[in-house]
Amino acid sequence: MENAFAPGFSTLERAALGRQAADSAVEDDDWIPRTEQATINGIIDGTIQGYYYLVTGEKGTGKTSMILKAMSRINGEGIAMLEAHSNLEIFRIRLGKALDYEFHEDYIGGLFSFKGPRDTTPLLDIERAFNQMEKIALKRQEQVGRPLVLIINGTHFLRDDDDGRHLLELLQQRAELWATSKLVTVVLNSDEHWTTERLQRHATRLQVIPVRDIEKHIAVESVKKFRSKAFHEDVSSQVLDQVYSKIGGRLRFLSQVAKSPDMLKTCNTICEKERQWLLDQCWILGKDMDPGAEDHQDICASAMIMAKALIAKEKAMAEDRSRDGRLPQIPLHEARELVTNAEFLKALDHINIVTIDSHSMVQADSVAMQNAFRAICSRPGFDEHLQETLDRLDELESLARTRELTVKDLWGNKGFRAVVENNKGENKNITVTIRGFSSEAKGD
Repeated sequence: MENAFAPGFSTLERAALGRQAADSAVEDDDWIPRTEQATINGIIDGTIQGYYYLVTGEKGTGKTSMILKAMSRINGEGIAMLEAHSNLEIFRIRLGKALDYEFHEDYIGGLFSFKGPRDTTPLLDIERAFNQMEKIALKRQEQVGRPLVLIINGTHFLRDDDDGRHLLELLQQRAELWATSKLVTVVLNSDEHWTTERLQRHATRLQVIPVRDIEKHIAVESVKKFRSKAFHEDVSSQVLDQVYSKIGGRLRFLSQVAKSPDMLKTCNTICEKERQWLLDQCWILGKDMDPGAEDHQDICASAMIMAKALIAKEKAMAEDRSRDGRLPQIPLHEARELVTNAEFLKALDHINIVTIDSHSMVQADSVAMQNAFRAICSRPGFDEHLQETLDRLDELESLARTRELTVKDLWGNKGFRAVVENNKGENKNITVTIRGFSSEAKGD
């Protein structure tokens, strides 16, 4: 296992570094300065100790890129990195590969029906691997006085079920212990809010590092310098303002636009992709909705309700002269009140329609998505179509609570007597009597 923390990179780390190089706008990827980079450098090289960290932010804000850059500065010495996975067996295998730890998959006792070291659960295997890593960390602490660093990228890929929560609990317990003793610094990377909520519930030494979109003045100036260097082009302030109004400060979008010969055309393409993604995932079906679509349409209607609320918030902010260009936000508790179910917001966060930051504020996932909200909410007849969808959902919910009772073969004076009870089994003062009747005409 000591080899896993020696200078150099494992195959998983090399793959991640290769992906970063392929995605970089320029070779050194330094054309947009990041204020968070110095903090992450200190965490990765071990100068900042005594805590464990959750790096949060929307997809494409540069979280992983900054971590990989910090790893490259010290040639991966004292660092192990792996990608999270929802399947615990796959997570166990990736952890073993990152730590160079063997889990005895080929134990020969299995041929004779003996219970061997591998006859257990993935969580127990992960616990054993951490026990071994702890011994390496103690030795390193004595030799160099710095902790090991364990980076788990994509923590949001863990499922929010019993298996995922048990694994996250195990990781947090170890991270708390290691942070206190300064043996190992655990760095978790997540795109979704549920991991933040889950970890903060029992956290004492957790530090959340939010990585957000780049501020306007930094983004505009960086794009201007890059275009001058790469294309020998002096971009006007008007064009740069248009670019920022369309895609904002999302690093992933800025990299695409900065490399493009026609920046505004690329911006429009990005906005159209975001609009189409919103329609594909969350368009509402109106009054003719099939009953089988009710569960999915609950989420879709929630997306449109949030879109309307954020557009209304944006209009109110436009009247404020002190506005600093940030996207409109709604507190999480108010957003849950609007959509009536916390799970709906979690689903929208999962598919990158809205995002929930570390301060429990809800906003559009990006400036491009806010533009998509604006375009869809301004469609003719949108409000009526949304109301028809909500009415249809109410109707389907009411039908789901309604039971139809059919009574046959009631003739003459035969019948049934039904007594209505409440949920406590107490009789109410309502009695329904069902009696048959004869369809034959009475004689004169």
